[in-house]
Amino acid sequence: MPEWIQIVLRTMAAIVILFIMTKVLGKRQISELSLFEYITGISIGNIAAYVSLDLDNLWFLGIVSLIVWVSVSVGIELLTLKSKKIRDVVDGKGTVLIRDGRLFRDKMKKERITLDELLNQLRKKDVYRVADVEFAIMEASGEVNVLLKKELQPITPDMLGWRMSEERAPYSLVMDGQVIEEELKDSGHNKEWLNHELGRHNLKLEDIFLSQLDTQGQLTFMTVDGHSYPKQSSSKAQDKIQGLTKQLEQELKRLEKFAINESDRKKYQSAIFHINQGVEAIRLKPTE
Repeated sequence: MPEWIQIVLRTMAAIVILFIMTKVLGKRQISELSLFEYITGISIGNIAAYVSLDLDNLWFLGIVSLIVWVSVSVGIELLTLKSKKIRDVVDGKGTVLIRDGRLFRDKMKKERITLDELLNQLRKKDVYRVADVEFAIMEASGEVNVLLKKELQPITPDMLGWRMSEERAPYSLVMDGQVIEEELKDSGHNKEWLNHELGRHNLKLEDIFLSQLDTQGQLTFMTVDGHSYPKQSSSKAQDKIQGLTKQLEQELKRLEKFAINESDRKKYQSAIFHINQGVEAIRLKPTE
């Protein structure tokens, strides 16, 4: 057999073997690597190159070596799942670099990270002042995670006492003209319902690039030619006003509940009353 054919066949075999072994190693091997996983990845790549190109009669020993490396790597991962001490040695531990706006120079020196590098990591998190940081930790992967001080954190609905409706990922019912049976079943619908919805917009299944059903029951179709159905219409001004005033009313009710005296409580009640009166006047006023 010509040597070039041997190389082609061995390379194809190495690709298949590497694919299988990477699947065995799991997703961590292709995301964030520990030190040992980094070494394993380099070694497996070198051995695969040997299997592909070495033309001596002992090339198959490279496959034996690959199996050993993968077996050891899987074994160590299983041990790290059972023992924190082993996990700390293999994966490493996080190091606190900033606490309550104060830098720890000794820990920065231990991790061999310069001030410029740390500031660069903070800027990636949209933080530009060390004094604004409540807590910053360098993870075992080398990434720096940051927690801002309470007064500098973005306002969330929970902080305002607002109750938000539950939100879930939308169901992708159709992709590239093919019905995703599992998603359609999970959504509580069937093909007859989907065909009916397609017919309402004069669409055919093969014309659909993507179709999704959100948590509010809104079904959307995106066709291969770039159109979207149903056509998105902008919300009415009245609906926007009602939504905003509802949020304001909930906040005023929360403040009323925690009012320290009767005078403040009455002011909040008066504000709520006038807001409702104003919204009612807008609703009843005829459109010009």
